[in-house]
Amino acid sequence: MGDAVVTHAKSPARPPNRLLTIVLCLSGIVVALQHTLVVPLLGKFPEILGIGYPSASWLVTVTLLTAAVATPILSRLADMFGKRRMMLVSLGTIVAGSVIAAVGGNFLAVLVGRGLQGLASALVPIGIAMLRDELPKARVASATAMMSATLGIGSALGLPLPGVLYEHFGWESIFWLSAIAAALLFVAVLAVVPESAIRVSGRFDIGGAVLLSVALVALLLVISQGGSWGWTSSSTLTAVAVAVFAFAAWFPFELRVDLPMVDLRTSARRPVLLTNLAALLVGISMYANLLATTQQLSMTTETGYGFGLSVLASGLCMVPAGLMMVVFAPISARMIERIGAKYTLLIGTGLLVVAYTARLFLTGSVPLIVMGAMFVMIGTAIAYSAMPMLIMGSVPITETASANGLNTLLRSVGTSISSGLISALLTAVTMDVAGQELPSLGAFRLVFVMAAVAALATLAVAVFIPRVEAPAVASARAGMSSGDEQVSDELIVTGTVRSAAGQPIRQAVITVLSTRGEPADWSRADNAGEFTVVLPAPGSYLVIAGADGWAPHSQVMDFAAGSVRPRVVLTRRLSLHGRVTAGGQPCAGAMVSLVKASGEHVAATVTAEDGTYELAQPPSGRYLVTVLGPDRRSVTRQVAILTRPPVVDFDLEHNLQPTGAQ
Repeated sequence: MGDAVVTHAKSPARPPNRLLTIVLCLSGIVVALQHTLVVPLLGKFPEILGIGYPSASWLVTVTLLTAAVATPILSRLADMFGKRRMMLVSLGTIVAGSVIAAVGGNFLAVLVGRGLQGLASALVPIGIAMLRDELPKARVASATAMMSATLGIGSALGLPLPGVLYEHFGWESIFWLSAIAAALLFVAVLAVVPESAIRVSGRFDIGGAVLLSVALVALLLVISQGGSWGWTSSSTLTAVAVAVFAFAAWFPFELRVDLPMVDLRTSARRPVLLTNLAALLVGISMYANLLATTQQLSMTTETGYGFGLSVLASGLCMVPAGLMMVVFAPISARMIERIGAKYTLLIGTGLLVVAYTARLFLTGSVPLIVMGAMFVMIGTAIAYSAMPMLIMGSVPITETASANGLNTLLRSVGTSISSGLISALLTAVTMDVAGQELPSLGAFRLVFVMAAVAALATLAVAVFIPRVEAPAVASARAGMSSGDEQVSDELIVTGTVRSAAGQPIRQAVITVLSTRGEPADWSRADNAGEFTVVLPAPGSYLVIAGADGWAPHSQVMDFAAGSVRPRVVLTRRLSLHGRVTAGGQPCAGAMVSLVKASGEHVAATVTAEDGTYELAQPPSGRYLVTVLGPDRRSVTRQVAILTRPPVVDFDLEHNLQPTGAQ
């Protein structure tokens, strides 16, 4: 690891673990509140602000759009420039947006304020990454489970709270409360949360951020507004086209850029890919509980199944469900420690399937409906707690915030899809009540079937998630008791991967293990060959390096703060090579070509004076190797390339095939 720079990741002062966790979780609840803060009052805002009902729906949509844009961007910036800094930015946008909405008094001001509030959504994944950086291993699972659960807790509490505030203090009070809470937590984060020293250097991927933002905004506009615009309207089709073209441009751009905002190679790893797909599906399933339950309870008694509850009363009925998230977060953390994150996710999604199946029948009374909602939130709490642990166990430590940000983003996309599906189902299956078209009980049952199917799909996906062993960055602290404060000896190691000629090797993968075989961290080198890993403590580690087309390399290295180590050097390229002879004599100047078995040309070269040739190793597969001699004689062989290409020698005196032969 030539030019490797080794530094301590220790913060100058560390707060008590419990206080840090409380501040981060409260911040997460305040952020999650922003998504449902105005939902109970959507029916009131047309009268309050003098707007139409379609305009009022934009108070929810704009928050969704800005959250989708900000979550991956701020999460990546947190990995690069500091997690506490981006948390403060997130809380600051809530304060600014809430004040603008409260004092503006008009639709434009409230719309701008809601947009600013949505920018704070990245705080939850950043907070989860901060917990990994700052807490001992014994506390990470429980704290992460609670932080992840804040998404559900805040959303559930956001349903009754605005109704209480509106009835007693007016609509502005919901924004003033949000501003005050965020301001207090801004001060608390400044006082309690240390800045993490674990960062990745480099230039922010502006092009990738712009393309992804355009794609997400267009996609979410289709999901959230397609029903009102019309699914075949020019606006919807234009948004679909923009989303398709933006994503089509974004994917190859991210694969080429030096430091991508979203590392697609890491995201394509099976544990990460399947966990993110599970997050999308759980988002669809979970949100059905929040939206359908309050509407079911507020339906008039004339429907034969409704209970005529007010907006406030139906929102209060969701409080027990929110409390289930609080109660089961630490329980799910214990489950992760005992059986692993994969099986915890399986149990959580299995409970979701059972809970939604039960909700098909728990419709006869308010307590039964509340009980069904509580069962759903228990499954949600368990499933949500497992996902960050699966993600953090599968990505480099320096990318935990951005990786969790993508996972959180996909949960949000799932809730948006759920909202659109629920709206479509409730308007498609209706009954006539006193001349008014209202959703029938069958419509709500279809919603629960949809949610159960999404949960069942999550269960099927989770089965194929590999068991993930978390990196051992905290293993040096594994002997601590749960009450111990962390004294971090973590080291941040930055180095390069080069060829013997000194050229950087792009996208090389560096894996670091303890000498006992415990995983410490891994990283993917950028296009300049630079990588960063985080080690649990000074000491000796086994460093393994590999790259496409190169023979792997491993060696034991000693690391200590301030030390400089030799760079990783890969000395031998993997190649398809061999020797061409004619009657046992070297055949110089023969053309050697390589084509896929399906016919596509791959490469060609000419033999040297001694008859040898060499072609860069192609991807695994079946190929045809053809030699054309100077005398126009040719020979073709089929070869299968798996991990290492075979040596393929030819002699033009055998198996001759003159060109032009039929």
